[in-house]
Amino acid sequence: MTTLAPDPVAPDPKAVRALGRRRWLARLRGGPTARPIWRQPIAVAALVLLGGWLLVALLAPVLAPYDPLRQSPDAYAAPSAAHWFGTDSLGRDVFSRVLYGARLSIPLALAIVSLALLVGGLLGLVAGYVGRFVDEALMRLTDLVFAFPQIILAMAVTAAFGPNTRNAVLALVIVSWPVYARVIRGAVLSMRGDDYVDAARLLGVGPVRALRRDVLPNSIGPAIVLATLELGNAVLLLAALSFLGLGPRPPAAEWGSMVALGAQDLSMWWVSVFPGLAILTVVMAFNVLGDALRDRLDPRYTKGR
Repeated sequence: MTTLAPDPVAPDPKAVRALGRRRWLARLRGGPTARPIWRQPIAVAALVLLGGWLLVALLAPVLAPYDPLRQSPDAYAAPSAAHWFGTDSLGRDVFSRVLYGARLSIPLALAIVSLALLVGGLLGLVAGYVGRFVDEALMRLTDLVFAFPQIILAMAVTAAFGPNTRNAVLALVIVSWPVYARVIRGAVLSMRGDDYVDAARLLGVGPVRALRRDVLPNSIGPAIVLATLELGNAVLLLAALSFLGLGPRPPAAEWGSMVALGAQDLSMWWVSVFPGLAILTVVMAFNVLGDALRDRLDPRYTKGR
């Protein structure tokens, strides 16, 4: 008598998605020898520094001793008890302008990275999951953007649309999205043949739902690390455009334009040094935090150290 094998039981979709999430959380926790971020003094210092700058951005009207736009006859005054960071060529208090500059530079950097991650991540998901001619077309588009230096292309876009804050942000999003597309595409290609992705496809899950519920949650880790590192780059690029007169328009308190004003007379060193130090501390903090996240989310990098 022949015994028929029982029909295979279809896997539970929730269990399939949970498997992918557990893999991502395992990468986040790291290996048994990996130290948590809060046990890394440099990473903790970077977090404290970034938290301090965010507080400064929120409380600048309360912390600033002067109106950042108010001019006075006391031009190019050296740092003193009255003006901690001195004054610029128009008699404006540099300390107040540095504080208010955090309200402009940091939120704009966050907006640039968020928009670039949204655009690049979406295109990378589609390219990696669909493949074929869609992947080829999107990757050639990224190669076209990569062919130009970031600052040169950003300058060209800003000059074409007109120098102001909105166009500077648009230009930096245009030059920043391809790197996210490449990273997300690579993550999607690496998991496209995994069991839980194949199981979802066999269960009849549509492409949009599969991307949203299965692929995206398990490919977001590398994008988070990259976005953290790129926040510092966004601050630098925005400051560079402002230094060249293509960013936020005067008299807005923006760190790059403040450095450019101080560069006109280097003997008055305080006009450019203090906003330059603000840029330096923010960029270093974002880079240190990004390195710490990379140690947690990329076990291959951790083992190679």
